[in-house]
Amino acid sequence: MRVAIAGAGAVGRSVAAELLENGHDVLLIDKSPTSIRSDVVPGAQWLLADACELSSLEEARLETCDVMISATGDDKVNLVVSLLAKTEFAVPRTVGRVNHPSNEWLFSESWGVDVAVSTPRLMAALVEEAVAIGDLVRLFTFRQSNTHLVEITMRPDSPYVGATVSDVPFAEHAVLVAVLRDTTILTPTPDRVLAAGDELLFVTAEGAETSLAGLLSPAE
Repeated sequence: MRVAIAGAGAVGRSVAAELLENGHDVLLIDKSPTSIRSDVVPGAQWLLADACELSSLEEARLETCDVMISATGDDKVNLVVSLLAKTEFAVPRTVGRVNHPSNEWLFSESWGVDVAVSTPRLMAALVEEAVAIGDLVRLFTFRQSNTHLVEITMRPDSPYVGATVSDVPFAEHAVLVAVLRDTTILTPTPDRVLAAGDELLFVTAEGAETSLAGLLSPAE
């Protein structure tokens, strides 16, 4: 997979290093000469250019990329890059970094963003996930399908502790994708027995979250 990353700061370089380690081709684009540090991510391609300029993206051959990641520290830049990538170069997948939570609503299909990554929101969700037992926590939103990755930890008094997955009448638009038990990832097979403390990961539609929380953690 060929991935272009606009923004070669600490975030962009870190993402590039991870992608390279996973065997992908990575191009880092930045207009600041001081950000071009090929010694830090030696396996990546580098381009000194302004990713908001069509000519720069043409030079980068963006039409050959499978993913465009806008990872700069400027939300305006990230939106423009995502829009150009999607509308002018038909990049199949765009990922936009949200720096300021108040701008998150802009990172949508109308601006060419398939996936918006908000660091403040992710950190808040991870904190909630670490301390909340019985409360449903939204971890991530898939913009294209308007679905969510959510987590709920089974309380000891949940009516479905000791039940199998097939015994639980999950909401129609809530799909159980994994059961996390201690340090083990378990497949949610129909005969999997649920235990107190299990972390259940679901992909859900918007309206299914309330019924899911009420099912597994009913009000006292």
